[in-house]
Amino acid sequence: MKKTLLFVGLLVAAGSAVQSQNTPADWLIVGQNINPANYYGITVANGMVGLISSPEPMKVKDVVLNGAFDTYGRGRVSNILKVFNFANMNLDVDGTRVGPKDISNYRQTLDMQKAALTTTFDYKDKVSVRQTMMALRHLPFSELTMMEITAKKDCEIMPASVIETPDNLREVKNLYSEIDRSHVTIRLLTSVAKSPTGRHTVAASTSFIFEEPHGQEPDVIHEDWDYNMHLAKFKKRLKAGETYRFSIVGSVSSTAHTADPHNEAERLTLFAALERTERLLSRHRAEWDKLWQSDIIIEGDADAQRAVRSAIYHLYSFSREGTSYSLSPMGLSGLGYNGHVFWDTELWMYPPLLTLKPELAKSLLEYRFERMSMARQNAFSHGYKGVMFPWESDSDGQEATPVWALTGPFQHHITGCVGWAFWKYYQVTGDKEWLRTRGYPMLKEVAEFWASRVEREGAGKYHINNVIGANEWQENIDDNAFTNGMAKTSLQYAIQAAQTLGITPDPDWKLVADNIPILKFPDGVTKENRTYDGVQIKQADVNLLAYPLHIVTDEAARRDLDYYSPRYSPEGPAMGWSVLSTLNARFGNMDKAYEWFVRSYKPNEVPPFGVMAETAGGTNPYFATGAGGMLQSVLNGFGGLEITDSGIVQQKARLPKQWKSLTIKGFGPQRKTVKVQ
Repeated sequence: MKKTLLFVGLLVAAGSAVQSQNTPADWLIVGQNINPANYYGITVANGMVGLISSPEPMKVKDVVLNGAFDTYGRGRVSNILKVFNFANMNLDVDGTRVGPKDISNYRQTLDMQKAALTTTFDYKDKVSVRQTMMALRHLPFSELTMMEITAKKDCEIMPASVIETPDNLREVKNLYSEIDRSHVTIRLLTSVAKSPTGRHTVAASTSFIFEEPHGQEPDVIHEDWDYNMHLAKFKKRLKAGETYRFSIVGSVSSTAHTADPHNEAERLTLFAALERTERLLSRHRAEWDKLWQSDIIIEGDADAQRAVRSAIYHLYSFSREGTSYSLSPMGLSGLGYNGHVFWDTELWMYPPLLTLKPELAKSLLEYRFERMSMARQNAFSHGYKGVMFPWESDSDGQEATPVWALTGPFQHHITGCVGWAFWKYYQVTGDKEWLRTRGYPMLKEVAEFWASRVEREGAGKYHINNVIGANEWQENIDDNAFTNGMAKTSLQYAIQAAQTLGITPDPDWKLVADNIPILKFPDGVTKENRTYDGVQIKQADVNLLAYPLHIVTDEAARRDLDYYSPRYSPEGPAMGWSVLSTLNARFGNMDKAYEWFVRSYKPNEVPPFGVMAETAGGTNPYFATGAGGMLQSVLNGFGGLEITDSGIVQQKARLPKQWKSLTIKGFGPQRKTVKVQ
């Protein structure tokens, strides 16, 4: 019988190496009881490169590069690229390769404050190893690994920087070169390959950073094994008690980002190597310090604090200011949902980012704006006007939903979500120039889409037929509550945007908005669609009309909440529970609000880091959509924040009895802070 290796993780205690770096314990996520057979990695990312941890020492499971897509894998559609594992390492001690079976005290700790993953272990009675890995925040295509090897007895170590090629890349070329100057020698380990169809060229390069003066550093040897792996290594003799430190920097690029990724990867690695470790570390930490000026602090509930901060950390890690990249449901934590962009961005992940970091949220909108021409073509192809955004959007903005999924042609509420998000940005920032050049051009075309999409049968009967709503278990239905509600809302926002800019809006937009029905049961409960009969639902649909929309309010919203809450499937995705939490908090049902809040993340946590899967028992972490929903239950439920025409305002805030206080720090353009006790 094959034995499963079990690495026992230890809690971080005061005085440990991690604690000595002045990171408070509530910023640390410790991998406990690390079992390689039941391991879901945690991600270090910088909005461009995602490095997913591995249970195997000194390895990463996957490296994901944002913005680079090709057709391969499931569904015959464009998928985000898995690229070279350029952060991998080997370590030989006295001629023997260090592997899982010979190590002890294995521990992995994510420092969310510094966005760094530290792995520590002992190898027999010979060495203790400490590896810290990070995707550098100030260098979007680069990674830094810092190594400390402490000898317990006299020994010889041989560390190696390894580049391994995943199976999806082809025509691989492995290269090694040295650039020798009087003050420095840079050794570049490089791999170049084609993406699966040859659409893109991908390249990665690494180099050592030694602490010894030039001329005294170890000799580096290049070893080329085969087309799928090569390495650069060096030897060093250590005496008992001696600690040897060095770093490895690496960069990755593709033709999705630059015309010559081979040269670019090497130039970026060269730059990072000559910046050296301390400058890289200082700038990386400074960028994360800026990000963490916007934070959520919970007193009295350590588990909620950890989960909330992890959610913020992942959303910050998966997004980047000054780009036109968006967020997929799994962010940069792997290949889930092929890296495509859904409504998950605009309705779930975008609102907490807009609240905490508007500059990050702006990049998500730019992604949609730059793909308007494809959305316009999509509308034309389906017989409509304006823009029709795809349910699953790839790097080009085309519809990338596999054909066997009906959601692609029919989940039209996504277009309303995009328009809704654009107006929300203006409400928060008041940036009228942005509204003129970005916001209104988008909202105008969204309005044109809905005006052409409705089927006009008379007053109060402008139907939106044959759609799939937010509850995807009801397919090809008519007058879906959420679809109709988002259409009405985005039309009203288009009118408001035009008036703000002194433009006369098309009068047809108001006519359409006023005549789209929201269906009701005889007792006044909102009906999810024309044929809905009370069956179990996958996720929030009608309840979204109360939050984040405000179409259904007061007692009507309470009735809807009471009716639909018991109909949510236990197998539904995490963000559905967060809507129930937010609404219960706003209605003052604090025990129920807290219960749904915990349910929005806790049952979905998987070992060893407690990262969030999409559903309870799911296996596809990290579910950034769920993180966004859970954060909304804190910000907009317990915290009482609301995005209005006056910006972000705080309405009635209410805390669950488990919390002593809630501080929302540095939110909005003015970086306001509120504390609820």
